[in-house]
Amino acid sequence: MEVYKKILGNQSDSAWAERLAHCSVDYIELDQWNAQKSRLLAIGTSGKPYAMAFDRGHRLHDGDIIAYDRSTGRAAVVRLKLSEVMIIDLSTLFRRPPTEAIATAIELGHAIGNQHWPAVVKNERLYVPLAVDKKVMLSVMRTYNFEGIAFAFRPGGEVVPYLSPSEVRTLFGGTSGGSDQSGRGHTLRPTPHPHEHDEPHLTDYV
Repeated sequence: MEVYKKILGNQSDSAWAERLAHCSVDYIELDQWNAQKSRLLAIGTSGKPYAMAFDRGHRLHDGDIIAYDRSTGRAAVVRLKLSEVMIIDLSTLFRRPPTEAIATAIELGHAIGNQHWPAVVKNERLYVPLAVDKKVMLSVMRTYNFEGIAFAFRPGGEVVPYLSPSEVRTLFGGTSGGSDQSGRGHTLRPTPHPHEHDEPHLTDYV
């Protein structure tokens, strides 16, 4: 079996998009956990198996091209399936008395941690991937009823561009039953970044 060891390009690139327009493309659908593996065997939509072996720490991205044959007009492209992400707005905490803000933050951390959900704190938002049925996550949030804390669900693909590779691993590495690559499991990880405009714009909080 042929082993694919390098990424040839990405279909988001205009030159590659033009080449693929004239190809029969076999899509390899992966979840975010498997996309972080350096060694994996996956099946394309055609039923063809693809053995991949990349450098340690390499992460596949949506649209990555691992095979292209101009003579036969065939190509193989990775397609990632990202779970939704619950985004919790923490901005109101900064306008509250310190003791009240600290108490709410601790209660929120306890609620998320008690469910063993991976999460990332960035700027004034808490990102939690859809690790269980959305109804369960909604039930937890409404049960605790954090006053003044709004939240919304967003597609994972919308959130990923604003996160670092380590943050992506923390959020998406465990939604399919795995853990982060450190082997320590999942924790709340504050990652301070100064620019609020780096965050996705949200308008319809729950």
